[in-house]
Amino acid sequence: MSQAFDDEMYFEMSMPLLGDDFPELKVQTTHGPMNIPGDLKGSWFVLFSHPADFTPVCTTEFVAFQERVDAFNEIGCKLIGMSVDQVFSHIKWVEWIKENLDVEITFPIVAANDRIASQLGMLHPGKGTNTVRAVFVGDPDGKVRLVLYYPQEIGRNMDEILRAVKALQISDKNKVAIPADWPNNTILKDRVIIPPANNIEDAKKRPEQYDCYDWWFCHKPLDK
Repeated sequence: MSQAFDDEMYFEMSMPLLGDDFPELKVQTTHGPMNIPGDLKGSWFVLFSHPADFTPVCTTEFVAFQERVDAFNEIGCKLIGMSVDQVFSHIKWVEWIKENLDVEITFPIVAANDRIASQLGMLHPGKGTNTVRAVFVGDPDGKVRLVLYYPQEIGRNMDEILRAVKALQISDKNKVAIPADWPNNTILKDRVIIPPANNIEDAKKRPEQYDCYDWWFCHKPLDK
């Protein structure tokens, strides 16, 4: 077997970890060539993969993402879809969604190959070349900040993805932690959590500075 053939057919499956630089990808999309994350520098982004065009669950997901495009735009976050289908298939599918569901998909869709999918750990074990429902949230510096994987059978909750991006932005800006189900946490409502003190002196001061259940569990309203 030639080295060229070997390089083409065999490649290591990997996935970016939280805090890693997002892998540099040169891709073809329905909006033309794109470098990810280079072309997205300075912006938050959500890159999400789907198993295949012209499938029911994926169609509902694309409509759901499109219905929230304005909400993502408001927080400076761009959407990019991806699967291993060819770009002409993406274009035809987008046309089908417009003609049959009256929804115009305005974000780009990447035509990935198996190598790109493998770089992101998106190929579904035992499911041929179909990609998993992966979600990657990247920050303005091109760092991976959140990764979600769903099986082919389960559609995603786009409100949770939108919530997660908002929460990451708030955490970065205010140096706070975000409680479960924020902004509707059953204990804290829409308040945010102060990171625990890491020395005795600060621990003593915490109850004087914030509302606390204990020195390690302090919270405050989100600064507007």
